[in-house]
Amino acid sequence: MGHLDHAAYGWLTPALSYVMASIGAALGLRCTVRALAATGSSRRNWLLTAASAIGTGIWTMHFVAMLGFDVTGTEIHYNVPLTILSLLVAMLVVGAGVFAVGYGKDRGRALVLGGLTTGLGVASMHYLGMAALRLHGDISYEPLAVGLSVAIAVVAATAALWAALNIKAPVAVAVASLVMGAAVSSMHYTGMMAVGVSVTPSDGALPGATAMQFIFPLAVGLGSYLFITSAFVALSPTADERAASASAQHLGDQRVAAH
Repeated sequence: MGHLDHAAYGWLTPALSYVMASIGAALGLRCTVRALAATGSSRRNWLLTAASAIGTGIWTMHFVAMLGFDVTGTEIHYNVPLTILSLLVAMLVVGAGVFAVGYGKDRGRALVLGGLTTGLGVASMHYLGMAALRLHGDISYEPLAVGLSVAIAVVAATAALWAALNIKAPVAVAVASLVMGAAVSSMHYTGMMAVGVSVTPSDGALPGATAMQFIFPLAVGLGSYLFITSAFVALSPTADERAASASAQHLGDQRVAAH
């Protein structure tokens, strides 16, 4: 078995991946809160933004963490189409869960369905991302740790969606996002503890791209998307704020008319 190092750069990759997961969760929860207060196309657009934010945050968390993954005796490359597919799966399945909550008539049933769907989506993204690994040797998994990682993903997703349905205050959303980030990171590293690698030394060229050729630029691009979208959402007024502003404007107009 090859020696596995899950943090080849020390605390840098675990800490940065946690930050990305928390930002994605915060943005997704904030957008879901906005969606639940909106109607029509506005609700749909907020839910789409929430799905892309959570999906992007989870994917970026996974692959930033993978930048620190090292196996003694072999290089590590990534299959590009499978890696991109893992990103699309994250967005699509998280989207299905978010829309189940956003449009569900029965909140309890919608929460269970949405949490299960989103959690399985997170786990699918993780193991698809792992299937994209190319190295000199064979990868095996400890079934119990795999099952535990999937359970953590489902519980974390359900808790996050519950927070979106029940928590409105920005400070509470921030705390929920930090908890969600920790849960997603725990799921990732629990899944990684399930991994074993049997190295077969070889001088042959590996297929696929290295992390620095492909994963790093894509993670930087998606991270930038999260930061820019977070700024936009933070600066855009909520429905309540717009109503308060319109009410203040109306009162001001009445006073001017009275004078």
